[in-house]
Amino acid sequence: MTEDKNTSKFKTYADKLRSADRDARLTLVAVIAIVAVWILCGFGLSGIDVYVLGIPLWVLGGTFGTWIFAVVVAVCLAKWGFEDFELDDDNEGEAK
Repeated sequence: MTEDKNTSKFKTYADKLRSADRDARLTLVAVIAIVAVWILCGFGLSGIDVYVLGIPLWVLGGTFGTWIFAVVVAVCLAKWGFEDFELDDDNEGEAK
């Protein structure tokens, strides 16, 4: 017999909703961090007169730097932040 990995952690549908709310809050924090990195890499580097292959450093930092940071944040959220579970209530028919 295989036991569902979610049965021990989530006892009620409300527990699942709390976990989904936590995931949403983590996502909001991630978006704020990504926007902060975009501002720092884009606008923060605008005063530096450095060019890479004819492209200003602030353009590279604002695009590629932000993209790389966003990928790292997404991987970290998926690995350590989010929990995988079915949102369906397994006991829905039993309560009636």
